[in-house]
Amino acid sequence: MSRVTVDQEQRLAPLWVAARTAAGQSADWADRAVREGRVRSALEREDVRVYLAERDGQPVGFAAVTASPLSGLGEESAVWIDQIYVTPGSRRRGVAKELLAAVATYADLRGVGQVTSCVPAGEKHTNRYFARLGFAAQVTVRSTPTRALHRRLGDDEQTSTTEEIVRRRRSLRERARHGLRHPEIEPETGA
Repeated sequence: MSRVTVDQEQRLAPLWVAARTAAGQSADWADRAVREGRVRSALEREDVRVYLAERDGQPVGFAAVTASPLSGLGEESAVWIDQIYVTPGSRRRGVAKELLAAVATYADLRGVGQVTSCVPAGEKHTNRYFARLGFAAQVTVRSTPTRALHRRLGDDEQTSTTEEIVRRRRSLRERARHGLRHPEIEPETGA
């Protein structure tokens, strides 16, 4: 088990690409991110630590962690497990346990009392693994695109065409139900 330095970026990069691909991103995207310096930039940051597990001199897993406050307004710090990945052929052989031991040691060295991991809800096996180690669900994390949030809040200047059509149809149905005419569709006729 060792901490990955900037000089060792090329030992980590193939594992990181495999992890991103396993998470649903394309290998092309992940390869491009490595070429553009994403892994190098992370390794250069003081608040990021990456630990590499090896078997017979070959990288088989990594854990990327950051140290930061548990919440924006709180004082308690935590070590956040940003990513943990073990190659499929090395799973169930204690690699993740070794990586997590390195993470716990790092938390101890920093004097931090919490280790936190954000595990995707759909990853049943990973969630069970962390639960067996004492990680408890604290919050449900939900996300939405910023533009969608603006639209839902009603402060988007360009309301979706579909939403506008649905709104107008509902208005027309309601007016028809009550026998009212719609001024934009049925102009007033002179009698």
